[in-house]
Amino acid sequence: MISIKSDREIELMEHAGYINYLTHQLVKNSIKVGVTTKQLDKIAHDFIISQGCTPSFLNYEGFPASICVSINDEVVHGIPSSRKIKDKDIVSIDIGVEYKGYHSDSANTYIVGEVDADVKKLVTETENALYEGLSQIKPGNRIGDIGFAIEAYAHRHNLSVVEELVGHGVGTDIHEDPNVPNYGKRHTGVILKKGMVIAVEPMLNLGKRYVYLDDNDWTIKTEDGSKSAHFEHTVVVTENGYQILTGDR
Repeated sequence: MISIKSDREIELMEHAGYINYLTHQLVKNSIKVGVTTKQLDKIAHDFIISQGCTPSFLNYEGFPASICVSINDEVVHGIPSSRKIKDKDIVSIDIGVEYKGYHSDSANTYIVGEVDADVKKLVTETENALYEGLSQIKPGNRIGDIGFAIEAYAHRHNLSVVEELVGHGVGTDIHEDPNVPNYGKRHTGVILKKGMVIAVEPMLNLGKRYVYLDDNDWTIKTEDGSKSAHFEHTVVVTENGYQILTGDR
């Protein structure tokens, strides 16, 4: 069921989103060669707790950490560990924050050191693809408009779209209806209405779109070993467009 959020609910989610944004800034500044992904997880966890919030991902369906840290060919759901970040890695950080029962969800991909031009392009254009999708959000448009815009942009830049993983509604659960695919047809799918809150999150690959589940039963990797980037914002549909809830105030 798709819920329309009240002004009070949106206010709570905006606060959760702001703490999410601040957590990203903290983690971003901590991503360095030699730092372990578990250290990044602890930095995020401790900050979220210090702000009177809860990490949405911790123990969610058994996930054992507070954030997802996915490196290079890992698309999403990388589990923090003793793995050390290396020069030329690209590191995708996915963070969920709960405040007074309401969630926010946001992801960014960060470059470590100097990388090849095609990898830099992957990261830049995946972020651009997110905003192409967001540009379609306004009352009366449909979910398919968002996916079509992301897919068209990705293909224009010779990047593939992971189809097995999608964006989603956000509210009192970190994952709610509706699903928000990163591909689709214009003028199809759920009609967007003021007060709907959704997470849009393109996951684009440098190689082919195909992925597989790692032996840890969480981490999704590219089948051909190509690098993948991931960007996400939680947004609310407004009267004339959208507002990002997981950004700076």
